Amino acid sequence: MIDSLAPYRRIFAPPGALAFTAGNLMARLPAGMFGVSAVVMISAAYGSYALAGAVTATGLAATALVGPWTARMIDRHGQARVAVPAAALAALGSLALVLCVRLHAAPWTLFAAYAATATTPNTGGMSRARWAHLYRHDERARHVAQSFEQAADEVCFMLGPVLAAFLCTALFPEAGTVTGAVLLFCGIVLFAAQRGTEPPPVPRPGAGAKGRAAVPPVLFTFLATGAVFGAMEVTTVAFADAQGHRGAAGAVLALQAAGSCAAGLLYGLRPPRDRFVSSVASMACLMLLPLLAARLGGLWLLAPALLVAGMATAPTMINGMARIQRTVPPGRLNEGMALAVTALLGGIAAGSFAAGAVTDSRGPAAAYAVPAVAAAAAALIAAVTLRPAPARTGVPADGGAR
Repeated sequence: MIDSLAPYRRIFAPPGALAFTAGNLMARLPAGMFGVSAVVMISAAYGSYALAGAVTATGLAATALVGPWTARMIDRHGQARVAVPAAALAALGSLALVLCVRLHAAPWTLFAAYAATATTPNTGGMSRARWAHLYRHDERARHVAQSFEQAADEVCFMLGPVLAAFLCTALFPEAGTVTGAVLLFCGIVLFAAQRGTEPPPVPRPGAGAKGRAAVPPVLFTFLATGAVFGAMEVTTVAFADAQGHRGAAGAVLALQAAGSCAAGLLYGLRPPRDRFVSSVASMACLMLLPLLAARLGGLWLLAPALLVAGMATAPTMINGMARIQRTVPPGRLNEGMALAVTALLGGIAAGSFAAGAVTDSRGPAAAYAVPAVAAAAAALIAAVTLRPAPARTGVPADGGAR
């Protein structure tokens, strides 16, 4: 087992690789904290889950709009020059939200403060861009690094909500948001300080018309994949609540992330090859398991079903991000990955809404059909619109701009 993990140890050999990864993970953890922290904090102060949900939805929409612009500035001017001030503004927005809640300010101030957090840099995208630059001539190492990044995403989204809930309940309701703001800014500063691994900026990216044309199908697939994530979260909380075990919803959802994390690490040990269409098809098949488990039994059957279903998530994301890296024009790598995140966020919002509507009308067991249908839609989009990736000709994964 130790020898099998040697490829992961080797990717950290370059000077600064371990340091920028540590800083990035510190900055990435709050992504799983802010939503839960805001809901707990606002609902405790204002007594309204509707207000809390509306505020977090506003932040999500603002991030979807601002994120690609921030990423474009990072591509053109460099990670350190843009990410640090962007993270500082986002952290100040979170602290302003805390202040507004503490002062019990008018509800509109909560929306304004949380919208300011939209400048949060796409930390995962910046880290992936560094790996693509470091290993631009080593396809195998890039594949291992991208698999590690996906596993890291899953770990952060497993631990983030748990840490946020603990801080908000054990200390005070604002503790999760304050801690997240500090981790975000300090992590970005540590990440940006590793200048030796930073990709050089590309002030005037090339036209890259062919690259632009190849990205939209992946984005549409990610939109449907995001709906899987959003619907699964809402449905599982509702299902656990209906079973009288609402407190167990987080642990059950963590199993899905754990399955994805394990699958991502194992996938990185396989030879690099474009398997995006087949991985999305596998996700569509495995997402039928939670639907069957919810109809046939309770949480005891749903938990292992989610663990297995999650195993198709990481390969889908790894292959999708690799597709984007191969097809975006030179000098627009961060922007391309930010657009992928925007598509995921839009899908999460749509999936959450659809699952909530079906839960209210048909019950949570029936609502597991929503992520199943969304996964099937993702598979159909990928099968119809995406062709196998062309053979590599020595062009670096960052578009050959370096």
